[in-house]
Amino acid sequence: MNFDKPSLSRSRELPFCDVNEAASQVVVMDELDLNPRILTALCKAGLKTYEDVLNLSTADIARSTKLTQSDSVTLKLAVSEKVYRQPKLTAMDIKNGNCPSMFSRKSLSLGCPILDEIFRGGILSQGITEVTGESAAGKTQLCLQLCLMAQLPLEDGGLNGGAVYVCTEDVFPSKRLQQLIKSFPAQHKTERTKQLALGENIYVEHVAEKEQLEHCINHRIPILLERGLVKLLVVDSVAALFRSEFELSEAFQRAKSLQKFGAQLHELASRYNIPVVCVNQVTANMRALLPSDDPFIPALGLTWSNQVQTRLMLKRLPYKLPPSSECNPSCEIPVRSMEVIFSPYLPKDTIYFVVEGDGIRGLR
Repeated sequence: MNFDKPSLSRSRELPFCDVNEAASQVVVMDELDLNPRILTALCKAGLKTYEDVLNLSTADIARSTKLTQSDSVTLKLAVSEKVYRQPKLTAMDIKNGNCPSMFSRKSLSLGCPILDEIFRGGILSQGITEVTGESAAGKTQLCLQLCLMAQLPLEDGGLNGGAVYVCTEDVFPSKRLQQLIKSFPAQHKTERTKQLALGENIYVEHVAEKEQLEHCINHRIPILLERGLVKLLVVDSVAALFRSEFELSEAFQRAKSLQKFGAQLHELASRYNIPVVCVNQVTANMRALLPSDDPFIPALGLTWSNQVQTRLMLKRLPYKLPPSSECNPSCEIPVRSMEVIFSPYLPKDTIYFVVEGDGIRGLR
């Protein structure tokens, strides 16, 4: 599970057409729906490729070709449309998967049919899913289970790839992961599961400073994504660094840094069509006046909340299930809850679950 830095290859194909390749092609004048006067001026100025036109500003084109400002704008617009065309899609095309990869969202199963039923298939790609809650609420357990599920084929609820697990607080729970790996094939009895080296497909990185985290997000993780080695990114946790490295008087600087970090995560999620799961801490709710009010709220305030697509609040409840022979026959099992605080595709709901030796299991 060592996070080694392989050589970087930036040869990823664009979803529609490669702009650099298209721009280097020789312009066929007859294909451009332009006034012949403009096409003649192009030839006289020596602008023979799409790249020649797109690399110049409108003012530079006007000076080189002796065209008017209006003609230069028309020329650049025509070349741009020739190089990059966005396909016409309907909502039904996207739903049926008849669209480029950047429009089709994938679902990552949570590893439990009951949880998947509530989450309508699982965690969606191209967005940030926040898992927040008190200590020992089951946040890390859920993330570990997602890392294993991501390695399954698409037809089994996985993403057919590995995962990156960025630790900013504690040491990565490798012992617990090994425990889950041993029981994972028994839960998912497929030929592919038997062949997977589950532990070798999870890349772990420990960071202790915000600058290290930014370097990891901007440089190291894209290397693995470019090579198709990983399909899931987990950050555990976001609050650890942003709460410790800023003073109370530096609220503006922290907000600006959080916005930048959120934009970087969204860029990775959108470009590579992957789910991004971020663990967050909680803080005391100073507005809790009634006993029914929640005593804790997610940390990092409104600035971070605006970066999150789906927020899940995990809690440890005072209820316990009787001892189970499947887990530890001598210990009662604490019951936990998972509440959907907000989401664009899920209703506000609460589901109860337990953490057992072989992972998280939902309760009806």
